[in-house]
Amino acid sequence: MTTRSLGVVLNGVTGRMGYRQHLVRSILAINEEGGVALSDGGRILLEPVLVGRSESKLRDICERHNLKHWTTDLAGALSDSGNQIYFDAQVTPARVKAITQAIEAGKHVYTEKPTAETLEEAVQLARLAAQAGVRNGVVQDKLFLPGLLKLRRLVEGGFFGRILSIRGEFGYWVFEGDWQPAQRPSWNYRTEDGGGIALDMFCHWSYVLENLFGRVEAVTARVVTHIPERVDEDGGTYEATADDAAYGIFELSGGAVAQINSSWCVRVNRDELVEFQVDGTHGSAVAGLRGCRIQHRATTPKPVWNPDLPVTHSFRDDWQEVPDNEEFDNGFKVQWEMFVRAVVEDTSFPYDFLAGARGVQLAESGLRSSAEGRRVELPELGL
Repeated sequence: MTTRSLGVVLNGVTGRMGYRQHLVRSILAINEEGGVALSDGGRILLEPVLVGRSESKLRDICERHNLKHWTTDLAGALSDSGNQIYFDAQVTPARVKAITQAIEAGKHVYTEKPTAETLEEAVQLARLAAQAGVRNGVVQDKLFLPGLLKLRRLVEGGFFGRILSIRGEFGYWVFEGDWQPAQRPSWNYRTEDGGGIALDMFCHWSYVLENLFGRVEAVTARVVTHIPERVDEDGGTYEATADDAAYGIFELSGGAVAQINSSWCVRVNRDELVEFQVDGTHGSAVAGLRGCRIQHRATTPKPVWNPDLPVTHSFRDDWQEVPDNEEFDNGFKVQWEMFVRAVVEDTSFPYDFLAGARGVQLAESGLRSSAEGRRVELPELGL
């Protein structure tokens, strides 16, 4: 069977996420395995063209990985007919203009989320892509985490019975940057640069909840800035204008209620940096990045509340680990392969710009809920 190449313009891979997850662990890893496997047995090798503002950073990455193509001229890269896919991992404020430019050049577009800073812009991107007839997709990596794949298996197998509620805890302590360097870039904490944990994480929770349990129909949220002052990469003190914690209640189609806390100001006292507990009439599960534990109703203990006596029972020992039953690949890489196949074989891609717009809608609605102190309903989106 034939093996051919496909040019991919990668904008923003000098950043941590774009470099590690998308270039190294996805694009280069796919090529090392012989390319994306197609349904006819053929293979697609990806020819990356790195785009960014810093010549030195782009040149360094290319030399490090023996890559040939880099440029600071996005328009020039988009004008090359051999480059059929445009990928965006820039900061959010720069995304709409670049994606619009790629769509107008007739490129298929795959992008990190959020797709835009506002719902209006996100829907407009979805509309433009649909009118241009180009494949469009948004990274929804958490759906491919081993823990959530196991959770999906449980849902599809009817383990839970009727799902009642979902409780999520995400986050860790991000150092302020003074006595220890911060492990996240400073723009995350400036609203004017597209920062804020609600805009970041509510887009994730939108697709996680929708794909596993039901579409979010209403949200009640409280977003706050717990740490008002931080220190940037150059040692300068700056005002943290963006929210660093968001506490949300999400009402789902079908009647389940999800409560998810997202915080960069919390110290971890759980097995993983993110955990979801799902409770149903027939059983419960706790899923993290990789692991998933379950407790069926037939094996549920019968606790009795008595604060006058010490607790001697180990409740964690009553839970059973869900087996892997399969090998789990890198989630970013798996979704890249899906998108490339959708482009080459002209098939549908489920995680499109409209799905991305629903994520922006949830973030925007959560911020409005917090600002106005009320529950906000989310109407269904269309083009």
